[in-house]
Amino acid sequence: MHTLGFEAIGTQWSLSTAEPLAPETRAAVAELVDGYDRTYSRFRSDSTVARMARAAGNWKLPASAAPLLTLFDALQRLTDGAVNPLVGRSLEVLGYDAGYSFQPSGPPLRAAGWKDTVSWTADAGGSVLTTAAPVTFDIGAAGKGQLVDLVSALLAEAGLREYVVDAGSDLRQAGGEPLRVALEHPYDTTRGIGVVTLSDRALCASAVNRRQWGDGLHHVLDARTGAPVDTVAATWVLAADAMTADGLATALFFAEPQALASEFEFDYVRMFSDGRADYSPAMAGVLFT
Repeated sequence: MHTLGFEAIGTQWSLSTAEPLAPETRAAVAELVDGYDRTYSRFRSDSTVARMARAAGNWKLPASAAPLLTLFDALQRLTDGAVNPLVGRSLEVLGYDAGYSFQPSGPPLRAAGWKDTVSWTADAGGSVLTTAAPVTFDIGAAGKGQLVDLVSALLAEAGLREYVVDAGSDLRQAGGEPLRVALEHPYDTTRGIGVVTLSDRALCASAVNRRQWGDGLHHVLDARTGAPVDTVAATWVLAADAMTADGLATALFFAEPQALASEFEFDYVRMFSDGRADYSPAMAGVLFT
C-alpha cells in the first residue's frame, strides 16, 4: 500500500491506497479538506461557523451539509437533546476555545435548543442554515466522520478500489485485505481492550481521554447541561459510513443502543467509566477476556 500523510482539521490523517495517488487526486483531496475547514472550523476567524458566532442570519452551506444536518436532527431527538451542535459555546467557556487556551473562564453552559434556534433547507444548489441568534456551531460529533466519507468518495471517483482513510479515531476501509484494528484502552493508551476486523465499513471511536485538558474536562459534553460526561469512558461503532458511525459513537454516551437501533444499523462496543463494557451481538468475541 502507498500512504499519504497530512495534518488537517486538528488531527493527523493518512490515506493508504493500492496505487500511488495521482497529483490531481492529491490536489483534489487538499481542496476538499480545506473547503470543509473553511466552512466548519470554529478555530479560524474566516470560517462560516466563525461568522455564525458573531451574528444571526442565513448561512449558505455546501450540498454535503444536508445529510450532516439530517443526522444531527435525528441524534438530538434520540438523545433527548444531549447531542446538539450548539454545545460549542460551552466548549469555549470550559477552555477548548479557538486559541486552545485550555483555561476555563466560567461554569458549563447549557446549549440553546436546536429546534428553537436553528432551521435549515436544502436544494440542488446546497443548504441554507438559519440561526435565530449568534451560535457557536460545533460539528465535532459527526463532522470528521463525514469528511472521511467525502475523501473516500473522492478516491472512489478517481478509480481507486482499495483504500484506507484514517483520520485518527475515524477509519473507512474499502477493498483488499480486511484491516485489524485495536480498540485503545481509554485509561492506558499502551493497551487495547480488543480487536475489530474492518472490511468495507467504517469504524469510529470516541473517548474521554482524547482532547482532555484538566480534571474532568474533555470534549464530550452533554448539551443539556454543557458539562463533560462521566459515566461512559469510550465508544466504538461500526457502520456502513463514517459520518453515521461517528455520530452514533457520540450518541452512545447518552442513549441506549436499542433507542439508536430503531433508526440506524450499526455494531458497537461501549466501555463505562467503572470498567464494564457492553456490545452488540456481532461484536461478541472482539473484547479480550
